[in-house]
Amino acid sequence: MPFRSRTWKSENRGCRRRTALAAGCAFGAALLWAGCRTDMHVQPKYTPLEASSFFDDGRSARPLVEGTVARGHLRTDELFYTGKINGVLADVFPFPVTREVLKRGEERFNIYCSDCHDRVGTGQGIVVRRGFRAPPSFHSDRLRKAPAGHFFDVITQGSGAMYSFASRIPPQDRWAIAAYIRALQLSQNATLEDVPPAERELLLREQK
Repeated sequence: MPFRSRTWKSENRGCRRRTALAAGCAFGAALLWAGCRTDMHVQPKYTPLEASSFFDDGRSARPLVEGTVARGHLRTDELFYTGKINGVLADVFPFPVTREVLKRGEERFNIYCSDCHDRVGTGQGIVVRRGFRAPPSFHSDRLRKAPAGHFFDVITQGSGAMYSFASRIPPQDRWAIAAYIRALQLSQNATLEDVPPAERELLLREQK
């Protein structure tokens, strides 16, 4: 019996030592981990425009690789993005001109264009009436004969006193505005033959 008691006490002491050792190791590891931890708000990084001694030009911000194109901006559709086909201004639209397209074009035209061109396109908007240089009327022979791509190109590139709207109006809306300009031109220069037959008969009856 005394032998068994001494054995149990010896094993118990050994167990306590191992437990204490394991706890000490865990505590030390925790301290080590806390000392090496790097949170996101203190991570090594360059702030905007910060100088760098790593690169020869001293800049931390690296220039884009030549030929880099942002995702979704490859712009392989020449007509949609330039208003041209094989480098020549086109007189077609890159998508069907629907009532919704014309309504969108009217909205965008009234927001961005009517200040100078007025709401019917005669070039006598409120800015012009206050002394700004007048743009040409959309109803002149020259612009009535101009291809649709011309209006898209002018909105994109600017012309004369008009600056570029490329950063303000996306291509889809530029085409919608061009379509609405065509509608304005037709509205001011339409003939009876341009009216659909059903509406034409109604107009003739009202004239009598």
